[in-house]
Amino acid sequence: MYSMQDVARLAGVSSATVSAVINRKGTVSPALTERVQKAMEALDYHPDQIARSLRVGHSKIIGMIVPDISNWYFAEIIRGVEEFSEQNGYSVILCDSKDDTTRERQYMDMLYSRRVDGILLASSTSQAINDLRLLQRTPIVFIDSVPAGFESDAVIVDNTQAAYAATRHLVDLGHRRIAIISGRLDRSVGVERMNGYRKAMHEAKLWTPDELIQVGDFHVESGYKCGLTLMNLAVPPTAVFVCNNRMTLGLLHALGELKVDCPGRVSVVCFDDADWATSFIPHLTCVAQPTHEMGKSAAEMLLEKLNGDEKYTYRQYPITVLQAQLQVRDSTAAPLA
Repeated sequence: MYSMQDVARLAGVSSATVSAVINRKGTVSPALTERVQKAMEALDYHPDQIARSLRVGHSKIIGMIVPDISNWYFAEIIRGVEEFSEQNGYSVILCDSKDDTTRERQYMDMLYSRRVDGILLASSTSQAINDLRLLQRTPIVFIDSVPAGFESDAVIVDNTQAAYAATRHLVDLGHRRIAIISGRLDRSVGVERMNGYRKAMHEAKLWTPDELIQVGDFHVESGYKCGLTLMNLAVPPTAVFVCNNRMTLGLLHALGELKVDCPGRVSVVCFDDADWATSFIPHLTCVAQPTHEMGKSAAEMLLEKLNGDEKYTYRQYPITVLQAQLQVRDSTAAPLA
């Protein structure tokens, strides 16, 4: 491996000049900058960022852990994080925990060992805070889901209100037998969306028998199984509220397999206005979350913690709660007489 001194000798400049070019200090003339860059290319020289972070006390890198990198929802949040971070001179190391708490903890340790300046965490469980309180090593901001007992440093959506609005839409259309396919109830998003559904049903004085409450795990297969269970009931629901985009794909598979017409026999409202929501016939009525804004706001909060005075590094910021919007399309209609 070549060193900065090797680059300096090849370019015919001092090591201080090479350092200034690498750190973009703007004190080097264009001609010398070009000579240094060509020398770096010729030697295939790349600065040792870990050594640099030890020397200056920061790496200009943040880590991000999400439970499912293939999910459109998280992909859009990641885009918001990366755009804001890049604009402010930070790089992002992205980790996929695959909804596994053990992998999540391993990634936390790995990111710390790589000396990232901070971590954005979409946790796979509401219990993560039990470990995180022991990890006062790196500033953390939560995205999407807030661990139990944690009341700061997070960017989320008002899931309860959004789920209430989605269920209320079905009630206002005249539906009385409304089912829910919920996500995991050990995560705050699952609990909050269930609460919104129950609130709307309670206000409308509608009965919610256990058979209409199906609990999935936010993945496609659970949506498919829950959909089959609901539509094979002796008295199927006339409407279904699905609590994320992946389970919605599973439900649509089940409806197609059983040849159940939507919205003729069953209306469908889903959480997450994925880019494929208008590719289906009928176009799906969805709760649209401000995903890009969530990513941007979370990165902004983390960078504020990082760039303030050292004594404010672990300062707690109030939870930012963003509002979702119901996008009414063709998958919901009044029930058949």
